[in-house]
Amino acid sequence: MIQKLEGGLDKNDLVLGIDPGQRTGLSVFYFGKEIERSIFTSIEDLVMHVAKILAELKAERKIVKIGNGNMNLAKEIIALLNLRFCSDFEFEFVDERRTSLKVKNYNQRGKRDMMSAKYITQREGYRHFILPLSRTG
Repeated sequence: MIQKLEGGLDKNDLVLGIDPGQRTGLSVFYFGKEIERSIFTSIEDLVMHVAKILAELKAERKIVKIGNGNMNLAKEIIALLNLRFCSDFEFEFVDERRTSLKVKNYNQRGKRDMMSAKYITQREGYRHFILPLSRTG
């Protein structure tokens, strides 16, 4: 039962969930606990923030999970992140259906987007490995 709750991730993993859209939600799990929940309206600001988190926190595996609701935006985020973060990381496109909760007053300061990002961290998708451009040419 505990294995299912942990979703097969080690406690030493850094997992970032991103819900792309007009307001992009971000959820960061480190050592099995959510340490940050935030919202971004600029993709550049999001990518810079994510690159900073990936660079500063030590973890055996660094995994970025992105919802597949807006694939053009999701691919743009990965491409920019690969340019800005100069180390290895893994990413997954995950099914984001049924991650949006119904919130009173439509979307209170991005609460729904941040919660969707949290649920995205707990989903599985096909994992891709990103090597920095400095090593791949």
